[in-house]
Amino acid sequence: MRTDGSTTLEPLRRGLPPADPAAITASASITLPARYEAVGSARHFTRTTLRQWNLEGRFDDVALVVSELVTNALRHALPADVARDPLIPPVRLQLAHCEGRLVCAVRDPSRESPVAGEAEDSAESGRGLFLVESFSDSWGWHPDPAGARGPWGSVQGKVVWAVFHLTDAEERADDPR
Repeated sequence: MRTDGSTTLEPLRRGLPPADPAAITASASITLPARYEAVGSARHFTRTTLRQWNLEGRFDDVALVVSELVTNALRHALPADVARDPLIPPVRLQLAHCEGRLVCAVRDPSRESPVAGEAEDSAESGRGLFLVESFSDSWGWHPDPAGARGPWGSVQGKVVWAVFHLTDAEERADDPR
């Protein structure tokens, strides 16, 4: 189920983590360089984080989605011919475990919709968002409320997120009590 961020997980529209800190069981983030090797770093970070949260059983699906979101950010949101502000991190991955869900969010400096310019279904590449939709329970995007200010004070950047619903057994495995 794709959404623009207005119908599911309202806290994501305000940025991660959700407004109610009590709703977050755990949260972790990493800033990634503007290099394709960062995709491997994102997968490693995801594996380590899910292991710490006792959610290793979700790694395959979550890692695939994280890989696609980071790859899309690197490929489409960071064009090679555009000078970057060194003070603005190019891509940031955040994982959050909150209210029976695992949220993967990737921030990038582009305001372009992640669905704009998608390749045809028959193309060898361009299926990333289809995979995100297929392997997550929902996904969406919204302008990054913490993004840098561009000309005339407008916010630049976006957050593309995917949500995985956790089973009761997964929730109990992560409960430190």
